[in-house]
Amino acid sequence: MSLLIGGIVCAMIGLISLIFWWGDFMTIVRGAFPICLLLGGALAVYVGIDEIREKINEDKMTQEEKLEKAREEAEKAKAEAERYKEELNRLKEQKS
Repeated sequence: MSLLIGGIVCAMIGLISLIFWWGDFMTIVRGAFPICLLLGGALAVYVGIDEIREKINEDKMTQEEKLEKAREEAEKAKAEAERYKEELNRLKEQKS
């Protein structure tokens, strides 16, 4: 309960102070506004660059996975072709 009363008192004092020192408050806001824009812009640039790097890494991983899958399929095809070749040779020998 005392925390609630303390919060109300602080809010009232803050409101009264804001009314009396409105000009000083606006000076602080005018000074802080460009700094906030600058820091927000820098953060947005950083996040954008990080996102681009992440996308490039994902593309590389996808390409590597596709390449590995193609290699596996090529190995399977080679093994199957070799098996057919051996079977053909065996059938030729049996016929002769």
